[in-house]
Amino acid sequence: MTTDNPPVATRRRRRGVDRTPWGTYALLAVFMVIFLFPVYYLFVGSFESPSQTLDGLRAAIPSSLTLANYHSLSQTFFSSTITGSLRGFYTVSTLVSALVVAGGLIVNSLAGYALARMQFRGRRFLLLLVIVLVIIPFEAIAVPLYYMLNGLRNTLIVQALPFVGSAFSIYLFYTFFLNLPPQLEEAARIDGAGPWRTFVQIILPNAKPAFASVAILSFIQIWSSYLWPLMMTSQPNVYPLSIAIGNLIKQQSTPNYGEMFAFGVLLVVPMAVFFVVFQRWFIRSVASLGVKG
Repeated sequence: MTTDNPPVATRRRRRGVDRTPWGTYALLAVFMVIFLFPVYYLFVGSFESPSQTLDGLRAAIPSSLTLANYHSLSQTFFSSTITGSLRGFYTVSTLVSALVVAGGLIVNSLAGYALARMQFRGRRFLLLLVIVLVIIPFEAIAVPLYYMLNGLRNTLIVQALPFVGSAFSIYLFYTFFLNLPPQLEEAARIDGAGPWRTFVQIILPNAKPAFASVAILSFIQIWSSYLWPLMMTSQPNVYPLSIAIGNLIKQQSTPNYGEMFAFGVLLVVPMAVFFVVFQRWFIRSVASLGVKG
C-alpha cells in the first residue's frame, strides 16, 4: 500500500531546509546600514551647503541639493603650479596605482608560486620571513625607507616602489597555489610544457580569484595611502589625491566641509568602482581560501 505522505524524517528535513533565517537577515541588514551610512552621508553632504552638512543626522535627508561644492573645488584646483590641479592629482594616483597593482601581481604571484611549488634550500626560512613581514606595519620601516630612497623624492616611482612587493600578497598567492591540485602541473609536464608555460597557460587561468583579491587590496592600499606620499612629495605636480585633500584643508581659513565632502567623494568613487568590477572574483577567493576580515 502506497501513500502520498512523505516519511516524517523527510518532512523534518524539508522544514529545516525551507526555514528562512530571518533573524540572521535582520542582523545583516543592521550591520549593512551601520557600514553604509557614513558613505551615504559623505555623498549627500557633498551636494549640500556647509551649514546643512554639519546639521547632524538631519543632514541625511537633504532639503536641497547643489553642485556648488564641486564647482568651487574645480575652481580651487583648476590649473595652478601652486596648488596643483584635479586632473594632475587623478593622473598621479592612477599611474602610481597602476604601477603597484600591475607590478605587484607579477612579482608577488611568482614569489608565491615559487614558495608553494618549488623545493629549494632556504624555502622554509623565506616563508617564515614572509609571515613575519606580514605583521610588521609599514610605519615601522617608513623612516629607513625615507633615507634609502631620498634621492628619488618627488617622483612617481618612489611612491610605488615600496608597495610593489607585498608580504601579504605573497602569502595570499602562496596559500591559493598550495590548494591547487598538483595534477594540473603534472599533466602539463607530460605534454612537454616548461615551468613558464605551465605557469602562464595552466596556473594563471585557475588563479583569477587570487589575482582579483590581490589587485583589489593593493589598489585600495595605494589609492588611499597618505603617510608615504606625505614624506616623499613636496611639489604639487606629483601630489596624489590623498595629499591634495590635506592641502585643501590647510588652504582654507574657515573649513568648508562641503568641499571636503566633495573631495572625499572623488577619492572614494574609483575605489568603489574598482571593487565592483572585481567583486565576483574577490568573493570567490574569500570563499575558497577562508580569508577572515
